[in-house]
Amino acid sequence: MAWLVHDGKVLATVEVAESFRERTRGLLGRDGVEGALLLRPAKSVHTFRMRFPIDVAFCDRDLRIVKVLTMPRNRISLPVLRAHAVLETEAGVMGHWGLRRGDVLEVRGEGDPGCAPAAGRGSAA
Repeated sequence: MAWLVHDGKVLATVEVAESFRERTRGLLGRDGVEGALLLRPAKSVHTFRMRFPIDVAFCDRDLRIVKVLTMPRNRISLPVLRAHAVLETEAGVMGHWGLRRGDVLEVRGEGDPGCAPAAGRGSAA
């Protein structure tokens, strides 16, 4: 299991989808998401056949957020040319975390020192 980290604080568990099959499946068929899902590579996403709205952060290769938006069900995003990865959470979670354009995220493995989950909505605790 990996952790999503921002400014040294663990926000949540993160599932990383890097294969074509994992990215295609994404959050389809789920009733919600514990933590977050990171799709890479990705420049756009859709919410067709999804059961809930999502927050989406488009990130560059360094996981610097270049755009954040909330997507209702049954929509498709325009491609974000500078994006290399997309982070998805349930709607409202990124606002709760205070994430915005320019923030840099990090994905750390479970064995990394100093990775204790933070309490709160969308967190691993």
